[in-house]
Amino acid sequence: MADARLFFRKYSEIYTVFLPLFGVFLVIYTVLITFSSRHPYLQPGLPIDDSDTLLYLHHSLVSIPSVTTNEHAAAQFLQSYLTSKGWAVEIQPVSSHPVRENVYAYRGLKRNTRVLFSSHIDTVPPFIQYSVHDGYIWGRGSVDAKASVAAQITAAEDLLSSSVVASEGDISLLFVVGEETDGIGMITANELGLNWETVIFGEPTELKLAVGHKGLILGDLYATGKASHSGYPDLGINANYYLVEALYKLQNLDYPYSDLLGNTTFNAGTIEGGVAANVVPASATAGVAVRVAADLDGVLSQMQKAALEVPHLDINITLSYPPVLCDYDVPGFDTVAVAYGTDIPHLEGSHKRYLYGPGSILFAHADNERISEKELRDSVEGYKELAAAALGNKHDMASDRKELVRQE
Repeated sequence: MADARLFFRKYSEIYTVFLPLFGVFLVIYTVLITFSSRHPYLQPGLPIDDSDTLLYLHHSLVSIPSVTTNEHAAAQFLQSYLTSKGWAVEIQPVSSHPVRENVYAYRGLKRNTRVLFSSHIDTVPPFIQYSVHDGYIWGRGSVDAKASVAAQITAAEDLLSSSVVASEGDISLLFVVGEETDGIGMITANELGLNWETVIFGEPTELKLAVGHKGLILGDLYATGKASHSGYPDLGINANYYLVEALYKLQNLDYPYSDLLGNTTFNAGTIEGGVAANVVPASATAGVAVRVAADLDGVLSQMQKAALEVPHLDINITLSYPPVLCDYDVPGFDTVAVAYGTDIPHLEGSHKRYLYGPGSILFAHADNERISEKELRDSVEGYKELAAAALGNKHDMASDRKELVRQE
């Protein structure tokens, strides 16, 4: 009898511990199952089923990390895909260390086409994996600008498989690197020796035609001082003080305004100075950006003058281009002016310039970057409309779509 009581007491203690734990596990499991059924999550990786060209391309591209300077894998994917679909593909080296390349594609033997679809394959950091939940497609580049890349390829293939355009000499594709930093990809693309009547640039415009975008000035400020012990500041020269003074002056300049593009805006993006709180800093630097709505030369002059008024300070302008005006003469599109920069000013030529794409710039570069499938699909139709208009095609695109659906 004593042995029996000992046995039951021993195992009742085990049940006392493990039954509550089992209950907690059961609750957690139930919640996870319920959540996953309501919010399906797609694991990253290339999809196997490519029957839906648009979603396949978008999923594939977003799943490939391509933060600026690391675009090689994305370029390789595009080369492989476009070659398999019958495009003639040229890989244009941009740099060898690291390996970076642009992708240019056309049909047949005619490299120089009337219309060009173009966007960029690099993204800002950090990489964010592809997923689908809450009614949106999420991930780095899902908006900026792999949505445009996927939609442009899909639109071009749709047009080539219909009676809207010829198979050669009408449409080509150019996908470049480096748009998020210095535009080196598009600058290098000028060496292709090509020109087009119309270039349709893909960036997030919420399916509206952009009337233009602001210019850009990127610059670095350098303040030079003299280090000393903070207990004896009169023996040193505090570089931080001069840097702060310069930033204040630049922030409060009377920058020009444009009725079309709005205010010129200033941003101090990075600041660095000093080695410790108890050391007078001998050097300080800042990286600044100005979104220019009007009068690029005037703004540059303002900045240089303000910098000269601050002792121990130098300013170095690393990149600048004026405000960009775009074409928006295709009926049926809403219009918008955007404040961000693009590769448009880096591509030389007298071509017409359309700026259009799916997604909102308010989600681009953010940790919640996302786009809806509907907007992605709608952009394909928008790109087709723009290309057809640029080619002077008189087809009714809506009728063509209905005919394609009927044939399917």
